[in-house]
Amino acid sequence: MTKEESYKIISNDYFDIMIKYNRNFNILKQYEAYSVHIMNEGFAVIYLPVAEINNHSLMEFGYDAVPNYYTLTSEQSLEASGVNQIRNISNINLRGRGVVVGIIDTGIDYTNTIFLHKDGTTKILAIWDQTIQSGGDTPIAVGQTFFGTEYNSDQINRALNSPNPLQVVPSMDDNGHGTKLAGIAAGSEDDKYYFSGVASEADLLVVKLKQAKDNLKDIYFIPHDRLCYQENDILWALDYILYTARSMGRPLSLCISLGTTLGSHDCNGFLNTLVALAGDTPGVAVSIAAGNEGSAKGHFYHELTPSNGPIPVELNVGENEYGFTMELWGDPPMIYSLDVLSPSGEYKPIISERLMETQTIRFIFDQTIIYINNILIEPSSGKQVTILRFSKPTAGVWRIKVYGKGNLKGAFHMWLPMKELISEDTYFVASNPYTTITSPGNCYIPITVTAYNSITGTLYTNSGKGFPTSHAIQPSLTAPGVNIQCPSPDQGFTTITGTSAAAAHTTGICAMLLEWCIVQSNYPDVDTVGLKKFLIRGAKRNNVLQYPNPDWGYGVIDVYNTFNIFRTDIR
Repeated sequence: MTKEESYKIISNDYFDIMIKYNRNFNILKQYEAYSVHIMNEGFAVIYLPVAEINNHSLMEFGYDAVPNYYTLTSEQSLEASGVNQIRNISNINLRGRGVVVGIIDTGIDYTNTIFLHKDGTTKILAIWDQTIQSGGDTPIAVGQTFFGTEYNSDQINRALNSPNPLQVVPSMDDNGHGTKLAGIAAGSEDDKYYFSGVASEADLLVVKLKQAKDNLKDIYFIPHDRLCYQENDILWALDYILYTARSMGRPLSLCISLGTTLGSHDCNGFLNTLVALAGDTPGVAVSIAAGNEGSAKGHFYHELTPSNGPIPVELNVGENEYGFTMELWGDPPMIYSLDVLSPSGEYKPIISERLMETQTIRFIFDQTIIYINNILIEPSSGKQVTILRFSKPTAGVWRIKVYGKGNLKGAFHMWLPMKELISEDTYFVASNPYTTITSPGNCYIPITVTAYNSITGTLYTNSGKGFPTSHAIQPSLTAPGVNIQCPSPDQGFTTITGTSAAAAHTTGICAMLLEWCIVQSNYPDVDTVGLKKFLIRGAKRNNVLQYPNPDWGYGVIDVYNTFNIFRTDIR
């Protein structure tokens, strides 16, 4: 891709398609007409004119090629996690010194004093704002990004010393979510308000994600005013933070508090793959929010045998629902098909036995159109996936029957979008609260964190629950995530609840451990898996429960107990 072609990255006239090429450049040659944009040694993006996109063309590239959409997973803790106890031991006193905390989110309010060192200079090493196309510096990771603007610490300090900082560095966090997470993970101590981030002396690298293109939202029937981000932009952000921290020779504790209910809920998919590779890198810790879908009624699960007949699924659709995408993932070798009965009583069979198939289902008495894409063997997972995209769905109860063909037992999952993207009254009547961790939290490698109330000791009601379809043990651990103090947009303080807060809290704890392991040279080659095992050993567990637990993972994080066990082991 050339600089002259880079307008396609943000233009809504071009649709983004992700290509896995794994250093085989012959794969990319066939797409040269579509501006091949190399991201790294594994992935690239091409840009198709929207006029060439239809229900059939999407199937030609495969399930993973169309970017998934991700949205935010959120809407006292230092004592509960043993952070204060560690600080009070003068020989340890870990605060994340020398460690970089990475935040991929809605940006950061760099003018907030909790993001300053004691000398008044910024803690932020750089901000890559993907939303600002000003002709300034665009970052270079493995590949040239060609979009957004990067602001380094010198520019941020110059802005802080200016009477109008935003004229110098115009990057803002209009939402506040990224600022809150950065504050929880690595905010400086504020004695006046009794506030401190977990790793209060760590530095920050921040990416402000650009909004998903409207043409991607149209594919998934997401209203244009809803907040969500597309997978390839998150991949660019991850690549940028990894590259920048590595070029500085610094250990990295990364926080990802974005999620999607799309996909097979296992280790497959472009973002899942890159997250796993990042977490398997020495000196890198990846903490991911488990999502807040546990009580959203957006998941249905059932087993099928050759003799138990079709499985009825009731889907309630709320009034004035804009539209949504529902996915059915079926385990092989059974072949799955379904039929649909609309609320007005109109019946439609959907037979899915060919390797790849597209259908458009229209109703006589309803405005609803259902666009069907069926892949009998999805290459990454080997499972069957049937994608149903509902346009203008009629309110009421839709009755679906799922059929299985074969002489061996099977099982299937169905998922709806995250609750932020659909009506509260759209849900499965007989839903299942498990297997509701959002991706990319379903991988084996990262520390996927669920949330609890550290005052009452109870699990946060909406927390995503395990286990993934890959049988990975996720969530890994539980951290404080209810009414967590954090910076507010007015330069004061507020609270936040959700697994995002728990993930940010864990990111700070991982920064403390990276200081001890790498900066202090106690365990120079530690990676995410190693840190996860350290925390699992020290976690607090309830004698009544069995672990690993689909609600609590391996227990509640207690970093003080982790070091206490180190001491015992060393003796």
